[in-house]
Amino acid sequence: MVFADPGEAVARARGVLDADPSPWRASVAHQVIGIWQRDWGDMKVALHHLRRARDLAARAQSPDREADVLAALGVALVHAGRTRQGLEALERGVAVSSGHTRARVLFRRAYASWVLGRHREALEDVRRAIPVLRQADDVIWTARALTLRATVHLALGAVDRAEADFTAAHAQWDTTGQEHDKADVVESRGLAAFRSGDIPLALRLLDEAEERYAKLGTPSFMLYIRRCEVLMAAGLAPEALAEADTAIGALDEIGGQSTRKAELLLVAARAARLAGDAHTAIARAALAVRLFAAQRRTWWETHARLVLIEAQVAAGRGSGRLVADAAAVAGLLASFGAPAAPEASLLAGRIALGLGWTADAERHLAVAARSRHSGPPLARMTGWAAQALRARASGSGRGVLEACRRGLDVLDDHRMTLGASELRARATEQGAELAALAQQASLDTGSPRRLLTWSERWRATVLSAPPTRPPADPALLGTLTAFREIAARAEEARWDGRSIPALEREQRRLEREIRSRTLHMRGDAPGAERRFDPARLLERLGETRLVELAVLDGRVQVLLCGQGRVRRFETGLLADAETEAEHVQAGLRRLAHPGAEGRLAVVEAMGRRLEELLLGPAAAHLGSGPVVVVPPSRLHRVPWALLPSLRERVLSVSPSASSWLRAHETEPPPGGRHVLVRGPGLATGGAEVPELADRYGRPALLEHDDARVPRVLHELDGAALAHIAAHGTFRADSPLFSSLRMADGPLIVHDFERLDRSPYRIILSSCDTARLASVGADELLGLVTALLPLGTAGVVASSAPVNDAAVVPLMLALHKGLSSGLSLAESLRDARAAMPGDALHQATGWAFTAFGAA
Repeated sequence: MVFADPGEAVARARGVLDADPSPWRASVAHQVIGIWQRDWGDMKVALHHLRRARDLAARAQSPDREADVLAALGVALVHAGRTRQGLEALERGVAVSSGHTRARVLFRRAYASWVLGRHREALEDVRRAIPVLRQADDVIWTARALTLRATVHLALGAVDRAEADFTAAHAQWDTTGQEHDKADVVESRGLAAFRSGDIPLALRLLDEAEERYAKLGTPSFMLYIRRCEVLMAAGLAPEALAEADTAIGALDEIGGQSTRKAELLLVAARAARLAGDAHTAIARAALAVRLFAAQRRTWWETHARLVLIEAQVAAGRGSGRLVADAAAVAGLLASFGAPAAPEASLLAGRIALGLGWTADAERHLAVAARSRHSGPPLARMTGWAAQALRARASGSGRGVLEACRRGLDVLDDHRMTLGASELRARATEQGAELAALAQQASLDTGSPRRLLTWSERWRATVLSAPPTRPPADPALLGTLTAFREIAARAEEARWDGRSIPALEREQRRLEREIRSRTLHMRGDAPGAERRFDPARLLERLGETRLVELAVLDGRVQVLLCGQGRVRRFETGLLADAETEAEHVQAGLRRLAHPGAEGRLAVVEAMGRRLEELLLGPAAAHLGSGPVVVVPPSRLHRVPWALLPSLRERVLSVSPSASSWLRAHETEPPPGGRHVLVRGPGLATGGAEVPELADRYGRPALLEHDDARVPRVLHELDGAALAHIAAHGTFRADSPLFSSLRMADGPLIVHDFERLDRSPYRIILSSCDTARLASVGADELLGLVTALLPLGTAGVVASSAPVNDAAVVPLMLALHKGLSSGLSLAESLRDARAAMPGDALHQATGWAFTAFGAA
C-alpha cells in the first residue's frame, strides 16, 4: 500500500503501532514508515524506523521478514551514502531468504546496483529474480523488476530493449492499484522517449508523471533530474539549472537522499556549463565528484568528472593534464558501456588540438567519430563534430564541409520533429560548432558565395517552415482565455497602484501551463526542405542589394549580394557593434520624450560609428537601389535607418536571405481585405485609426469592446493588410509571451501561431513590437518572427520605445504610400522624409523598421 496510497499506508502503520502489536506486525509497520521516509522524507528518520523493523523481525524469528526488512534497509543506507553498510545488509538479506522472498531481495539489490552505476550486476540480479516472481504470479514485483531492467537498459543505451520492458511492465501495472509505481513507469517511459530523441513526447510523459505524483503527495527528485536532462537537450539550460537548484534546496530541507543530491548536483553542473556559467559548473561538478566518490559510485563519479573537465575547458583551463584526464574518463565510460563515451573522446581531442598535439587529437577524435553512424541524434552529432575536427586538422576543407553538412542534416531531421517554434530555435545551439567550422572552412577557400551558403545553412532556421499549429485542445484554449483574464486584471491593478502578488502567481502558473502544453507538440515528419541557392537569390534581387552579416572569430564579415555576384568585406568586432547598438537604443529612448533636442547630434554620431563597424568599406558599394540587411541575431536591435548610407534608401531587414526570398515570392491573398485594430490605453487613443478607416472605405474596424482577442484573430486570418495600434510588451524572459494589449487582455505570440494564414502585410504601430530574443545558434523569437513563417510577407514594427503622438503622422504618411501602390519599405522611407526635422519625429522614424519583402 505504501506505493499505492502512501498517506493511507502510513496512517494505518501508525494505527498498528498504537495497538500494542506483536513483533512481526510492529516490524511491518516500522518498515512502512521507514520506506515512506526513505523515498519522500528524512533519511535519518527512515533509518531509525528500518533498524527498528529489522530488530523486531529478528525477535519474531521470521527469516523472510528479516530479509525483507534488510533489503529495504540496505537500499536506504545506499541512498544515505553509506554504500558499504547498505551492500552488507542486502547480502545478509539474500543469505537468510529463500524462494519468493529472495527474488524480492534480489530485486532490491539490483535497484541498489543501478543507483551505484553497477549496471551489469543489476542486470544479473534482476535476471535471476524475474522468473521466480513470474512463477509466484507476483504481478506487482514482476512489473517492478521489468521497470528496473528497462531503466538499466536505458543507462546502457539499449533503448529498444528498454521500451520492450516498459511496455510489458505497463501491461502488468494496469491490473494493479499501485499508483506510485504507475507514475514511476510513466516517468521512465519519458526518459526512454528522450533517449530515442523524441523531446515533445518526453516532456508530455514527464508532465503526466508529475501530475500523478502530485495527486499522491509524493515528491520525486528523480523526476526533476530527468526533466532537467530533457530541458538541456531542448536548449533550455538556464531553466534546467533553476529547476535543479530548487530541487537541491527542497531535498536539503527534508534531509532527503544523499544519492539524489549528488545526481542533482551533477545535472546542475551540466546545466550551468551549457548556460555559459563555467565557474558555477566547476563548483557543482567538483562537489558531485566528491559525493559520488564517498558513495562508491564509480559510474556516476566518472560522468561527473567529464562535466568537470568540460567546465574547466570552458573556463580557459586547457592543459596536457586535462587531455589525459578526458582520455581516462573516455576509457572508463567505454568500459561501462556508457553512451557518453564518444563525448569524452571528443573533448580529449578538442583539448589536444588546442595544444597543437595533432597525433593525440587524431587518436581521440577517431574514437569519437565512430558514433556518427548510429544512435540518437545528439550522439551522431558528436561523431560528426569529431569527424569535422579531424578533417580540419588534416587540412581537408572539403572533408570539413562534408562532415558539417552530414551533422547538420542529422540535427535538421531532429529539429523538425519538434512542434514548438521555441524548441526548434533553441535546438540549433547543438549545431553551432559545426556551422562555425563550415563557415571558417568556407572563408579559408576565399569563396564569398560558399561563405554565404554556409551562413544561410544555420541562420534563422526556425523560419524555414511554419511551426506546428497548436492542437484544437479545449484545455489549451481554456487556459489561454484564463491567462488573458488574469493578465488583464493584473495590469489594471498595477495601473491603480495595488499590490497583486496572488494575481501575478496565477499568471505565472497559467504561463507555465500554456508553455508546457505547447512544448508537447510534435513536429511534422522531416520533409524535403528547399536548400538555399545563391544563384536563385542573385536572380531575384534585380537592382536590390542584399547585405548579409556573418560573424567569424568575433569579427563581422559583410557579404554584399547583387549584380550577379557576392563580394566579401571585413569590418569591425561584433562586441563593439553590440555595445554601440545598446548606446543607440538608450539614445532613442531619450529622444522619444520632448526636450531632448541636444541628444540628436550624439545619436547621429553613434549611427556613423555603427556604420563603420558593421558596413565598413561595403557602404561605398551599395549602389543606388533598395537594400536588404540580414544581420546576425545578436544585432537585431540595430536601427538600420540611422546609418548614414541607409538613411534615405528603400531599406528592409530580414532574419535570413532565405526568409527574404520566401517573402518576395509570397503572393498576396485574394480580396485585399483590410483590418484596423485599436487597443485600449494609448496616449493618442490610436488617433491614426479613424483617419485610416476613412481612407480604406469599409475595412474591418475593431476598437473598444470589439477589439477582443478571438474577434481580432478571426479578422486577421488571411487579411491583405492589418494595422494594429496597441500597447506592445516584450518579454525577454519568455519571448513567446510578448504581447499586444487588446480589450480583453494580451494577444500573445502563441495566439498568432494559431492563425491559418497571418496577414500578408502587418503594421504594428506601438513600442517594442520588433524586439526579439536571440536564442540557439542564430535564431530570434518574438512577434515579428512568429508572423513571417505563417504567410506574412512584410511587417513594419518598432525596435525601441516611441512617442505615441509622433507615431500618428508617421503612420498616416506610411499608409499614403501604401495606397499609391508602394511597398512597406518604400512607404516607410517616404514617411520618414515627410516627418518634421525635430529630434522627436526623426527618432520616431528611425525606431521603425520594415521586415520582409512586401
